[in-house]
Amino acid sequence: MRNSDKIVFSSRYPRVEDLREKARRRIPGFAFDYLDGGCNEEINLRRNTREIREVQLKPHYLRTYGGAHMKTKLFGHTYDAPFGVAPVGLQGLMWPNATEILARAAFEQNIPFVLSTVATTGIERVSELTEGRAWFQLYNPSDAGMRRDIIDRARQAGCPVLVLLCDTPAFGFRPKEIRNGLSMPPRMTLGNILQILGKPQWALATLRHGSPEFATLKPYMPKNLSLKQLGKFMDQTFSKRLDPEKIAPIREQWRGKLVLKGVATEEDAALAIAMGLDGIIVSNHGGRQLDAGESTIAPLTRIAKKYGDQICVMMDSGMRSGPDVARTLASGAQFAFMGRSFMYGVAALGKQGGHHTISLLKTQLQQVMEQLGCEQVSDFPRHLVR
Repeated sequence: MRNSDKIVFSSRYPRVEDLREKARRRIPGFAFDYLDGGCNEEINLRRNTREIREVQLKPHYLRTYGGAHMKTKLFGHTYDAPFGVAPVGLQGLMWPNATEILARAAFEQNIPFVLSTVATTGIERVSELTEGRAWFQLYNPSDAGMRRDIIDRARQAGCPVLVLLCDTPAFGFRPKEIRNGLSMPPRMTLGNILQILGKPQWALATLRHGSPEFATLKPYMPKNLSLKQLGKFMDQTFSKRLDPEKIAPIREQWRGKLVLKGVATEEDAALAIAMGLDGIIVSNHGGRQLDAGESTIAPLTRIAKKYGDQICVMMDSGMRSGPDVARTLASGAQFAFMGRSFMYGVAALGKQGGHHTISLLKTQLQQVMEQLGCEQVSDFPRHLVR
């Protein structure tokens, strides 16, 4: 049963940054580094948010105003806000049962939840929690039979949207994860064990829910893999680079809405349109893949201006607040997705973290709309300072 009018959040944590700091204190350092970090020197991680916040909006104070309405229609469904939960891998590492917490909260507050192939809860369970409303993000398997089976499972689960990930042709070089032993293959160091002992709430919750595992992939994985064997399995399982030839059979099999995530150039946006895709998510994987790349807001602005009338243009990476969502929508995105912000909330507040963070962002965005005199989400571009 949905409770989409639930917009109550704790006044102790009125910013995502407050949740981030609480999460940092509450979970082991290696888990926080995995959540919070980027690749190489983390330049693009910081650039994402900084350049979004350089976008300025102009208010209209003396116009007749009919109130703010955040409801947004996307792929045939009307959501209560123009933002959703982006796919995040290994959510259960950062907080046990985090995938279920966020999926349930997103459904009850009527925003989209996107399940990652490498999340720690499977397609079927998330579908049950969301009554078939969750989207599914596919890491493309090298094996055609596995690919067809996973897509068929997503179809049977009722997922309305399939999201193809295109921005991971190579594993990101992430020094924090390498130092912590969370690269592939992972390893548990003495330092990590000591970190766990220092975070008893996380440790007890992990004991209660069990060690995180790739739940959707479990049927395809040999039993009792060593850590080294697990790394080899993951490396061999996924065809990391997408191209039109690999997307074509997916488009043929999947009759629902098909979205390409990780688009960073006008050229790739044009290819997505030519292949008959329904939407694109402009993204740089949260600054976790290419440190020398652009921020997300820069290509979004160009792509939306050139192709916004031909395909649904969305964005993730870098947003941390309701004003950030507003800036992104004003720059041409039709919808926004966030990953870290929601994970900070769950890592900080546990089972209350999903509702808290969604409600906080709704409240912030509502205030921005009222301050600007913006009645509909589609009106945001009119408030962009050019």
